[in-house]
Amino acid sequence: MAFDKEQDQTLQAAEESGEQNGTHESLPPADAQELAQESQGGVSRQEYDRVSQERDALLDRLARLQAEFENYRKRNAREQAEFREYAVADAVKTLLPILDNFDLALRSQRTEGADPALRSGIELIRKQMDDVLSRLGVQAVAAQGSTFDPRVHEAIEMVESADHADHEVIDELQRGYKLKERLLRPAMVRVATNPTSK
Repeated sequence: MAFDKEQDQTLQAAEESGEQNGTHESLPPADAQELAQESQGGVSRQEYDRVSQERDALLDRLARLQAEFENYRKRNAREQAEFREYAVADAVKTLLPILDNFDLALRSQRTEGADPALRSGIELIRKQMDDVLSRLGVQAVAAQGSTFDPRVHEAIEMVESADHADHEVIDELQRGYKLKERLLRPAMVRVATNPTSK
């Protein structure tokens, strides 16, 4: 006990003499500030820098994940839209022969002069089917009277005619259809060749 008191007194005397002589060793300002912060429950500059870097890395990772998720969401929506369009296209393709048969029935009734009530019934059903298809985005390819377009028309026969322009579609044998901008079936047509226009 006595030794401890003597040691404390010696240290105290040394500090006092150092202060009086102006030779008290002090810590560098930055280290002193860090020690003061640590002693008060703060963090050191190194710890602060490390945490800032971790935060920046996590924010960058979060931004990348958000971008990836947004890309996934857009891609998924596009794929679903394409899938729906293909499903509609397949369903419509199975209906096209039925539409063709309605058109044939209407043509034959026109030539044979059949019962007007039967004809109006067929026309009504055909119109209902057209309305349903147009709501799905299906539209008929313009043919008769238009200029032949190999992207949407299929020429079955070339007919020499002075009454029509060269490459004009003069008759539609089978109607063509498009789903939005996608061709489901080309229109089968007869095309005029006009020797006088050459």
